[in-house]
Amino acid sequence: MQPRTPLFRARRSLAAVVVALPLVLAGCSTAAVPAGPAAAPPSAPAVGHVHGIFVDPATAKIFLATHDGLYDATTKTPAKVSDTIDLMGFTPAATPKVFYASGHPGAGSSLPNPVGLIRSTDAGKTWQEVSRGRQSDFHALTTTGGGLVAFDGQLRTSSDGITWQTSTAAFAPAVLAGSPASTVVLATTQDGVQRSTDGGKNWKPVPGSPIIQFAAFATSAEKAPTEAVGVAPDGTVHVSTDAGLTWRASGKVTGQVEAVTAQEGGAGTPRIWAATTSGVQVSTDGGATFAPAAS
Repeated sequence: MQPRTPLFRARRSLAAVVVALPLVLAGCSTAAVPAGPAAAPPSAPAVGHVHGIFVDPATAKIFLATHDGLYDATTKTPAKVSDTIDLMGFTPAATPKVFYASGHPGAGSSLPNPVGLIRSTDAGKTWQEVSRGRQSDFHALTTTGGGLVAFDGQLRTSSDGITWQTSTAAFAPAVLAGSPASTVVLATTQDGVQRSTDGGKNWKPVPGSPIIQFAAFATSAEKAPTEAVGVAPDGTVHVSTDAGLTWRASGKVTGQVEAVTAQEGGAGTPRIWAATTSGVQVSTDGGATFAPAAS
């Protein structure tokens, strides 16, 4: 196991601050959370701490980027896909089976420490260094229509994954949410959602946004996504239908959430997957109810 970096401790501090504000969270909702049936108990955990989640729209496979590497968690018994790499940052690209990630290598790996930006072209089985090896441990990472946006203590953007520009933004994001089909990017912070419309170069706070820790765009194969989902530290789910400009509360996830992803569903009701410490849960009604994802 590689030692954690000061950035990791800083990010954990950010999460701790947000978690410690349940009363603030209660006042940030733009609508009351509707009552609904209790979620079924999620499946038992079989992997370590989850840093990212992705559901392949072509195969419906559920990928979990964890402290111990990449797992296929489509069934109740997750299968390890990659060698042991502490995948702190993780994001799919527009091309099928292409993933980007960051973090620390496992024992025996030839990757640098930290790995900087690495890429897989075989759905996570093998990884190659792209840039910033021994320089960057990106704890937040996402793809956009303009390239990549990442955070390693500084917010950075890149059009090709090799050359990076440093943003003047002063906030520290817990999560960055983007889509290869759009230049809109969302960043979750302890002061609310920040939003960029130019691939992460310039940012503005979203007025009246809820305090959410995890966020994702509801991806669509046909167009730039307009639906986004966010999960507050207490598990409250928020949904946006205008790419993060306004939000409404829809339900709640049971358990401690570690990562979220989403795909476009019916109007205003995206499909949401939440990786929790108790297993992966899925909602097919825009976050109103959740059930175990693995059958």
